[in-house]
Amino acid sequence: MRRVVNGCKTTVAARSRRCSFAEQEVFKPRVQVTRMEFVSRNPATGEVIARYRVMSDAELDRTLAKAHSAQHYWRTVPLAERCQLLERIAEVLDHRREDAAKLATLEMGKPIVQARAEVEKCAWACRSIARQAPDALSILPIPTEFRVSRVQWEPLGVVLAIMPWNFPYWQIIRAAIPAIVAGNTILVKPSPEVTGCALLLEDVMHQVLPAGVYTTVVASHEQIATLIGDPRIAGVTLTGSTRAGRIVAATAGSALKKTVLELGGSDAYLVLDDAELELAAETCVAARMINSGQSCIAAKRFIVAEPIRKRFEEMVVERIRRYEPADPLDEATVLGPLARNDLAEMLLHQARESIERGARVLLEGGRGTAGSTFVRPYVLSDVSPGMPAFDEETFGPLAAIVPARDDEDALALANRSAYGLGAAIFTSDLERAERIAARLEAGSVFVNAQVRSDPRLPFGGIKDSGWGRELSVFGIREFVNVKTLVIA
Repeated sequence: MRRVVNGCKTTVAARSRRCSFAEQEVFKPRVQVTRMEFVSRNPATGEVIARYRVMSDAELDRTLAKAHSAQHYWRTVPLAERCQLLERIAEVLDHRREDAAKLATLEMGKPIVQARAEVEKCAWACRSIARQAPDALSILPIPTEFRVSRVQWEPLGVVLAIMPWNFPYWQIIRAAIPAIVAGNTILVKPSPEVTGCALLLEDVMHQVLPAGVYTTVVASHEQIATLIGDPRIAGVTLTGSTRAGRIVAATAGSALKKTVLELGGSDAYLVLDDAELELAAETCVAARMINSGQSCIAAKRFIVAEPIRKRFEEMVVERIRRYEPADPLDEATVLGPLARNDLAEMLLHQARESIERGARVLLEGGRGTAGSTFVRPYVLSDVSPGMPAFDEETFGPLAAIVPARDDEDALALANRSAYGLGAAIFTSDLERAERIAARLEAGSVFVNAQVRSDPRLPFGGIKDSGWGRELSVFGIREFVNVKTLVIA
């Protein structure tokens, strides 16, 4: 059975487990018991979209048992067939693009054009991983004195994926698809704000994959902690804050579980004195404002050579003025609301604190429409260590310009961060760029381009930005047993 509300489709799940995202009324269980609920709320209006009942411990245990049982079958499915199913998932995503995009806009405020692009990127990733998997998982012969010596890649089992709200489809896809193609099954715990998006994606998966291979779990933090310790869980992947990463890593570590952690970032974009300024300003602003500034790899700190700083500041302000908060369902909107009120308040606090500590205001931001979580963008200059705009991850439309005396100063400022996710360098001298890139403490460095995740390339960070890699050959091999086989 399907229902359509506001153009969004979903399979109506059994009411014993959860409420469909399509239902606008408060879900009332037949048996009146106290049970935690997750609330999906439109950040542009404050209206409640849906409520979702958290699974009982017994329901969660049955779900895990099903995933564990399914994995014994799934690992025997030929790799070529698993790859074909990924291609089929991409086709279904293409078909469901408009439904999925609209729901992401309603649940977390992503501008509709960007939401549509996110779904398209998910389909691309499915196809890309399907094409990389045969090489990534092929047997690797190693010459030795033995008759046979080789490495083969075997799935670990059930992987638990704890996912965030800011890219409600992409974050799940980039974690789940490599694990699934390697022969694992997966349980996805979404962020409560985007439970509806997670259930829509589950519906897509269920149209293609065998039962138990992919399941969404609507669970509390306490239940997830218990789940991590269950011997049927073989590994855990988390995308989220550094604080959440520490908790999950400690819990998983105590149970000797493999983890992949993709955490926060404070990406430095180095604009050197010979940079093409038009390109640098355009790219830096786009990289700062993507997803309304709510991206781990957004450009958080613009580290700019002093001789060109004044002109760069003028160009950045000119461009960011174009980012007016507006209805995210409007095709022309480039800046939507932040996903939650507390996120908006945190960004405003970081801006105020930075200004009090000496940051210079080039563009004054602030709260938008009453009852919403819209935030007008800030541009701050003279930002330096000791200010929140420099030291902390700023998750929203706040551009921080940091002056640098020379290349060595720029490099030192870029590395003076607890984070190490991505970085970018703008210069006309590519040899100079490569020398600096070799010393930047980051998982990815882009030259004269915006840092981005790409299914063909490994993605992840160092330091407080986490460990492990998603996507590409490296992501496919994260949750496998690298087994050595020797025949004398």
